[in-house]
Amino acid sequence: MAAVCVIIPAFRAHDTIVRAVESLRAQTRGDWEAVIVSDDGSDYAATLAAAGIVDPRIRHASTGRVGSGPATARNAGLDHAEAALIAPLDADDRFDPERLALLVPLAQRHGAAASNVRVVDDATGTELSTLFPPAGGERVLDAAGFLATSVPILFVAARAIAGRWDDDVFLCDDLPFNVRLFDKLGRIRVTARPLYEYRVRAGSICHDVRSGEWAQRGYATVRARLETDGLGIARPEVRELLARAVERKQRLNRAFEAARARGEADNFQDFVAARGLQAGDPGGN
Repeated sequence: MAAVCVIIPAFRAHDTIVRAVESLRAQTRGDWEAVIVSDDGSDYAATLAAAGIVDPRIRHASTGRVGSGPATARNAGLDHAEAALIAPLDADDRFDPERLALLVPLAQRHGAAASNVRVVDDATGTELSTLFPPAGGERVLDAAGFLATSVPILFVAARAIAGRWDDDVFLCDDLPFNVRLFDKLGRIRVTARPLYEYRVRAGSICHDVRSGEWAQRGYATVRARLETDGLGIARPEVRELLARAVERKQRLNRAFEAARARGEADNFQDFVAARGLQAGDPGGN
């Protein structure tokens, strides 16, 4: 049986899905399964087959909708997962060949693990930043350390611990999902090596001209739910950390929107990189 299920939500991703899947098939550890979830009603199996990719480890699913959002698509993939671990991969991003080999054993022992992240401009291939300086060594993050970051982190995590994504939190659904991992596990290891390549791509949801507006809406939903159901976060101190972090992220997001309106930033990750924001700085979307 596969050790880990890689969940790939796909929305208008025919130009990038082959690259993402090839990075998965290039893994030095091969005991994985993958679920590609179409969120646009199109046939990604045909796109892969046209590129010569037919792999029995890959299954296909659909949200049955168009543009329902990454959380809904990831949850649909979760419903088809069989492995004990899950590992999200966005359809325009890439895994380093050793990502699963290095993170799966850590996640099996500790419940979850993550890697440093390389942020790359998709059009030019230029590295914009990394989540942490690679020379800084392995990190062990707690909730406060995670909430201070400005670059998305996708964890390899035990399916029984991770739970589901929040369908009503659009664009920043990773935020409560990840915070619940810290709420349950306390601390999570992050490798010094950047094993995940986060691509900044024009036209993607996260870099749409409306991304700032969508992020603010997502943050507002997080704040509202913290006051009602607590987003399923058990520890009051973690809920308080998230509430304060969301306020910081909203301020930074508004600063980004103002900078973009002045023509000083094209996308959020460029804005973050230009200001040298790393761990320890107020996070954004």
